[in-house]
Amino acid sequence: MATSCSSQLSKCVKQQYLDLPQGDKVQAMYFWIDGTGENVRCKTRTLDSEPKSIEDLPEWNFDGSSTYQSEGSNSDMYLIPAAMFRDPFRKDPNKLVLCEVIKYNRKPADTNLRHSCKRIMEMVANQHPWFGMEQEYTILGTDGHPFGWPSNGFPGPQGPYYCGVGADKAYGRDIVEAHYRACLYAGVEICGTNAEVMPAQWEFQVGPSEGINMGDHLWAARFILHRVCEDFGVIVSFDPKPIPGNWNGAGCHTNFSTKEMREDGGLTYIEASIEKLAKRHDYHIRAYDPKGGLDNARRLTGCHETSNIHKFSAGVANRGASIRIPRTVGQDKKGYFEDRRPSANCDPYSVTEALIRTCLLGEEGEEPVEYKN
Repeated sequence: MATSCSSQLSKCVKQQYLDLPQGDKVQAMYFWIDGTGENVRCKTRTLDSEPKSIEDLPEWNFDGSSTYQSEGSNSDMYLIPAAMFRDPFRKDPNKLVLCEVIKYNRKPADTNLRHSCKRIMEMVANQHPWFGMEQEYTILGTDGHPFGWPSNGFPGPQGPYYCGVGADKAYGRDIVEAHYRACLYAGVEICGTNAEVMPAQWEFQVGPSEGINMGDHLWAARFILHRVCEDFGVIVSFDPKPIPGNWNGAGCHTNFSTKEMREDGGLTYIEASIEKLAKRHDYHIRAYDPKGGLDNARRLTGCHETSNIHKFSAGVANRGASIRIPRTVGQDKKGYFEDRRPSANCDPYSVTEALIRTCLLGEEGEEPVEYKN
């Protein structure tokens, strides 16, 4: 069965219960990144009133031994509310709450990369760093086969699918439209979407988002996409190379600028940042997927609109380069640049922090600098 059994349950029956009044109580669904650094978990609690800010949300805990984050003999982990969104599934006044995870000793969990990212972003807040991330993903059936592909073969070769229209070109648009509207309702800074080069592959874009908001909003968008796909009975994959062979992989191209880059003459600052990035290629490759570059090695081959993982390159309007300067930026001499290396399953906190460390803090070498409090 290509779709899950739960997707066959009557949504009309479910809706009659969701339409029941809930009084003054509020359901808050806490979600967090688990020990894989890629997957999200969630659970819900009842609040006595609608929270107006993060400060109104209580800390919570969970069993980290069941999420690859602790041992059974010392399993409690703490959930620290970090960002709040409207809940597009239960609707107002209910909330989605993105949480940081900390250990029993109040130190960040190993996959809590937000904690460090937030501190780095605060160090450069006066430069107003903006990010935009282009999240590619693939829709799969529960059998792991790309949605809409022939069960015992392959669709026609790539070519007609990118931004395609029609039942033979766009596979799964219902999911894309549902996700887009759900993100808008939630308050996620989603700014667009399109069909990608491989059939059943899509992309949504988040941004421009300043500082830590980039990671918060991309993770919220990913969580919402997982939930939308759950309702439709299919799976979303962020694997950077879901289908081997002559098929495009999936990335998370990251656009970056500062206040100086966006102003007249900003191209000078863009070029200076690219020079810094050229000297720290290996560090960024390690930061750009959760397996330290191993996942991206399957994608960054120099083919299928990618650069080679072992070489740094940059160019205007070049989609085969590590760093692309959009043509309009080259003409206007200001704007932003696009780092095309991050994988679809990257942690946006790791990616954005690495860009700040290298481009704005001027770090060099293979390891991040430790800053004193």
